[in-house]
Amino acid sequence: MMTQAGSAPIAPRRIVIDTDPGQDDAVAILLALASPELMVEAITTVAGNVPVALTTKNACALLELAGRTDIPVFAGAARPLHRAPISAEHVHGETGMAGADLPEPTLRPQAIDAATWLVDMLRREPEGAITLVCLGPMTNLALALTHAPDIASRIAGVVAMGGAQREGGNITPTAEFNFFVDPHAARIVMHSGIPITLLPLDVTHRAIATPARLAPIAAVGTPVTNMVVRMLGAEDRFEKLKYGWEGGALHDPLTIGWLLKPELFSGRDCNVEIEVDAPLCVGQSVVDLWNVTDRVPNALWINDVDSDAFYSLLTERLALLD
Repeated sequence: MMTQAGSAPIAPRRIVIDTDPGQDDAVAILLALASPELMVEAITTVAGNVPVALTTKNACALLELAGRTDIPVFAGAARPLHRAPISAEHVHGETGMAGADLPEPTLRPQAIDAATWLVDMLRREPEGAITLVCLGPMTNLALALTHAPDIASRIAGVVAMGGAQREGGNITPTAEFNFFVDPHAARIVMHSGIPITLLPLDVTHRAIATPARLAPIAAVGTPVTNMVVRMLGAEDRFEKLKYGWEGGALHDPLTIGWLLKPELFSGRDCNVEIEVDAPLCVGQSVVDLWNVTDRVPNALWINDVDSDAFYSLLTERLALLD
């Protein structure tokens, strides 16, 4: 329990992280584990950055690194709902964790699949008790909602890295990777009625891992921070070469940053639709930022962040993990 001066203890927010680790997914998981404001109930994995066998293995290895093998891992969907699998080894390396150099984990995933577990868990828990943090394609949640629509009203909210408007796409000219991999799943979630916060490329491209921002993390000198700097500071980091930036963007950790300190972020409520049919625009997030349609807002679209303050928070929290 957290406390504030002169007030009763504050219970941590209970979250489930649905993820496809992935270097920046790894940093998001570690930030959540280091934050007493959050209680990570489980990690569910999905195919995305790399196939699901590797994303599951990476999640287990990260929990072992952080000394949190008490947190269960549930392996999820191996492919999108209606499309062939697409992965991003060209960005994250063959294992999805280039630079991490983690040993083979002994932790193993649970026997039940992620979507089935999500349904069972959400029906068992009090309404509004669980927030879902989606860091990859939304296939697991879409499967759960399709099989059990009643769980939508039981979810406190979804905080997801996905979409793009101002920045265009990072896998096609129009689409961000997570939504492109499984646009049908993203569309199901966006139409579910669950309160949704989206952190798209519009905000993540403002949080660049420059040498100046990584230096304080490197100075901590623990196994965790050393791994983070190896992954984020590599000279061949994909986005450094693609965009000519000083470093890569830190995408997924901003979801956790928003949960911890929403005052560092700004955005607006608006309607977001996901294109699933148009060949040139599959996976595009069509954002009615200026309310030019009569479509009802279905998401809080985050488009700015105090990047230096976020990196200070990240450094502070990662230093807590030995």
